[in-house]
This record gives sequence, structure tokens and C-alpha cells, in this order.
Amino acid sequence: MNRVLGVSAVVCLLAAGCTSEHAALTVDQAVTLADQQVHLKVAGAPAGKPVDVAAEAVDRDGKKWHSQVTVTADDHGTVDLDTAKPASGSYHDVDGMGLFWSMNPPEGDPDEQSYVPPVENGRPVEHLEISVSRDGKQLASTTLTRQWMSSGVTVRPLTMAKDKLTGMYVAPKTDGAKHPAVLFFGGSEGGLPALSIPSLLASHGYPVLAVAYFHAEGVPTELRNVPIEYFATAARWLGQQPGVDPARVVVMSASFGTEAALLLADHFPALVHGAVLFAPGASATPSFPHPGASAWTYQGRPVGPGPIPVDGVDGPVLAVAGSADAAWDSQQAAELIMLELDDAHDKFPHEAVILPGAGHGVGGAPYLPRGTTINHPIVGPYKFGGTRPSNESAMRQGWAKTLALLASLQR
Repeated sequence: MNRVLGVSAVVCLLAAGCTSEHAALTVDQAVTLADQQVHLKVAGAPAGKPVDVAAEAVDRDGKKWHSQVTVTADDHGTVDLDTAKPASGSYHDVDGMGLFWSMNPPEGDPDEQSYVPPVENGRPVEHLEISVSRDGKQLASTTLTRQWMSSGVTVRPLTMAKDKLTGMYVAPKTDGAKHPAVLFFGGSEGGLPALSIPSLLASHGYPVLAVAYFHAEGVPTELRNVPIEYFATAARWLGQQPGVDPARVVVMSASFGTEAALLLADHFPALVHGAVLFAPGASATPSFPHPGASAWTYQGRPVGPGPIPVDGVDGPVLAVAGSADAAWDSQQAAELIMLELDDAHDKFPHEAVILPGAGHGVGGAPYLPRGTTINHPIVGPYKFGGTRPSNESAMRQGWAKTLALLASLQR
């Protein structure tokens, strides 16, 4: 259900100075959704000689990020980034999208910073300049545009006063059909989730309701005694929207929020048809950031501490975790959730995707530079663990599995 945007781009520039060296740089899609792979090729480079291929992009704060690899042209003067192994540079293995996620900031530790795209007309957009050079002389360049929101996607705010919810409804362009939909919320950072994931999912044709459940206007200031019924209200609202198949609403969350996602799927199977869980927990934990109470309540009573039951879940479940999660043992939790679903003789597909070397930040779309330490809005610098290459691999596999799960629900 991809909405492919853009046209092929070919740019060829003569290098400056007294040299006849030149090259052509081609890309199959000059404008794409941010989660779509592009294919970059260089032709006409010096045969058998090394060339440098680089990418630059400016982030939301005006900082210019940069990546670069040195690769060797074949006997025909061709470089295919999908198959070329870098001799050196910002990434080290064969990876056609390596230039995108391996960009580094102009200063500071890349592991402690994450690229945030600038916003144009209220929508996040990334412009990357790709260039080819040899011995410091540019041979060719082109600019790619990556979008998080395709044409026709709309965003509607929801308030407690009017809707009994704090959130944003991100809807694809209407086509007269009913589609699977996603109830999305974040983890211990609280607040409204970033709209990058909802925008991309809506661009693929899936309506998304992103909600805040604490640390935002109209909801508790802390993750303390949050009613699971609040999420049920959100799922019910989503199922009533035009273009939504109410029998195919999937809940999606990460980290602390996966506890609420599991509880919702277990207690309200008539409203929620399965779950996507990034870096999940399998047990109800205490309140955050100040322990001493339960994080969640159900029917007015505290939930936990203890394992979250899954025998009521009515739908597919995908859990994505990294073996090097520095926040909590999400690998063990993901595996435990699958074992409990097996024990409950769950009839729907359920899968744990465990990525060696990946950390806590495994949720979302790939191809974007992300640090392994984040600036948590409540507790400050917070180590997620893993490595940038391993976390990128987790993003790719988890996102592909997520889109496949949603596609399987389309009727």
C-alpha cells in the first residue's frame, strides 16, 4: 500500500579544474516517503579507482549532518551503493541506505544525538545532498527529498474537554474503503507522541490515533494510576471513524507503554485486534518517575505488580526487542509474552523479533541517524544501549514486520 512519490533524478557535473573526470549520479526516486529505500548508482567514474560518496542534511536546529564512504568503481567505472562495500567511512558493511542513517552531527558524540528533520509547511521533510568526489573534486551531485507525510494526510487534534482524549488523529486520504487502524502511544517520556510514526503509517493508508496518557494537558502529570479504560475510550473512538475497520484496530506502543497496550488487548479484545510492542515489558511495573503506587488501574483497582495476562488477546502480536537493551530486559519480556501466548493456545500469529546488539530504541521507521543515549524529557540523559548499526537493523526488521502485519489485516 506504499504511496510512491517522485521521479528519477540524474545529475552530472564536470569537476572543477583541468581534468576530464566526470561521473553521473542516479537515484531511482528523488522524492520518497522517509521509510522507503532508494537506490543510488554512480556511472562514469574512473575505472578501478576509489571515489568518495557523501550525504549532507540540515536538521531542525540548523545543524548540518554528514556521512561519507570511500568505495571503488568497477572495471566499467560503476558504483552501486546497494552492493558496494566501503573501504572506509561512516558505515562499514554493504548497505544501500548506509549514507542515510550513518550521518554524524557537526560536533559532539553521535551516540548522544539524534537527527530531527526540519519542518516545512507544518510537515517534517528532509533534504539530502548526495555527492560524488575524487581527490577533493566533486564529480556529481543530486538532492533527494524524504517526506514523513504524503499528500492528502490530515491531522486533527483531540482534547479532553471535547473528546475525552488528549491526542492527534492522523488520517490518510479517503478512498471510500475501510482499513485497519492503529492506536498509538509512547512510553515513559509521556506527552503526545512524535507524529513521525503516525504520519508514515497514515501515508501507507492506515488511520492512526496517537494519544497522550500522562505528562500532557488533560491527563495525569505522572505515570501513576492511569486507567486502562482511558485507552479503551481511545480505541472505541478510533473504531467509529470513517475509513476505519473497527474489527481491525491494532494497539502499538514502546517501552513502558507496552504494558498498557498488553493490558488493553487482554481486557478489551472486542475493541483491539492485537498489538505491536517495541522494547516491551511483560509485567506491570510501579509508577514513574516516583515509585510508590501502580502505573495502571483497571476498574478502579491497581494493576500489579506482576505478569500481565495475555489469554484474552484476540489478534496478532509482534514484539521487537534488542539483546543489548540498557533500559530493561525487553528480550526476556518479548520471549515471555510469546510463551504465554503459546500456553494460551493463541490462534493468531505471534512473533518475537530479537535483534542481537540492539538496544531499547528499536521502535519506528529506519534510515534516520539516532543516538544510543536520549535526552529523556523527564529524567534527562538516558542510555538506551546497543549500537547505531544494530539499532538500525532492528528498525528495518521491526518496521517491515509492522507493515506486513497491518497489510495482513486488510480485507
